[in-house]
Amino acid sequence: MTHLLEQAIAKVSDLAPADQDAIAAMILEELEDEQRWAASFASSQNVLARLAKKVRGEISAGRTREIGIDEL
Repeated sequence: MTHLLEQAIAKVSDLAPADQDAIAAMILEELEDEQRWAASFASSQNVLARLAKKVRGEISAGRTREIGIDEL
């Protein structure tokens, strides 16, 4: 465990039980969200690779043009 996490846990342990539970729920929710994001990103690699290949083909075929930020 890192020193910073130890400090955070020490401070949280001084709070009322309800506040401790609220902070624990936030932490767990954040960790679960991070796991969902990682799984989603990992499962989308094939789709992203196909899209990148298609875009490279469009660029090579001259079917794209550069635009400035003011044209978006």
